[in-house]
Amino acid sequence: MTTRRPRRTRPLAAALGSGLLISVVAAASPAVAAPAPAVSCTSAKAGLAAKLKKDITAALANRKGTVAVGLYDRTTRTTCTLRSTSAYDSASVVKVTVLAALLWDAKKHGRYLTARETSLATAMITKSDNAATSTLWKQLGLTKIKGFLTAAGMTQTKPGANGYWGLTRITVNDEQKLLKLVTAKNTVLSDNSRAYILKLMGQVVSSQRWGTPYGVPSGVSVAVKNGWLQRATYGWRVHSVGAFKGRGHDYMITVLTHGNSTMNYGVATIQGVAKVIHRDLAAS
Repeated sequence: MTTRRPRRTRPLAAALGSGLLISVVAAASPAVAAPAPAVSCTSAKAGLAAKLKKDITAALANRKGTVAVGLYDRTTRTTCTLRSTSAYDSASVVKVTVLAALLWDAKKHGRYLTARETSLATAMITKSDNAATSTLWKQLGLTKIKGFLTAAGMTQTKPGANGYWGLTRITVNDEQKLLKLVTAKNTVLSDNSRAYILKLMGQVVSSQRWGTPYGVPSGVSVAVKNGWLQRATYGWRVHSVGAFKGRGHDYMITVLTHGNSTMNYGVATIQGVAKVIHRDLAAS
């Protein structure tokens, strides 16, 4: 049985899936212009922070658009950030948050996901299915979604209003917090929930495995979720979040971008950053 979705979700869903321009949604107010920030890195590994800062900066040197970057490697206690608190329209990256909220709520009620929820979650993450996302977003409702965000400490994330889940405002800081929760034991998500999220992010269809996995060394596991959306302002939003483990490292990368002329341009920007991060960590 197919549930008829509210009309208001359709323009966004179409744009998320096919890149159609949205002109019916009011644009978010642009931030006040400020001097371009610099990449900042710290590490317990000698020389690694300076190398990453130099290489990420070089990868972005001739790229247009506005890019935010987050890197955290548990093994070397390495962190890199760029525009970590700048807000971006989430597009489909928010689907990881939706799944985490669903699992968090189920845990609170002492239950497992139903067969229907499992089917919807699988489609939402592995194929970036918008209809499945709209169904789960509506089922959860803003109260539960905000409850999860509070529990997760994702204080900078603002859920999209009126069913527009793809217009949730996200930051690198909060996406990295989510990836940390998914990849290490904590009191918010059960071990089974974390394993399930990573499993689905590891089964994303091949056509959507671009972005942060680019240049990942062999023998390193990949969990990824991407998002892409075109709007009348700031052109294409193109984002990628990924978690990687193996060859002596346990790290997560978030790259958020907008102001891209095309989706492919945004993908290339993200992959330029990912490539040098993977390379520098592998060599450390």
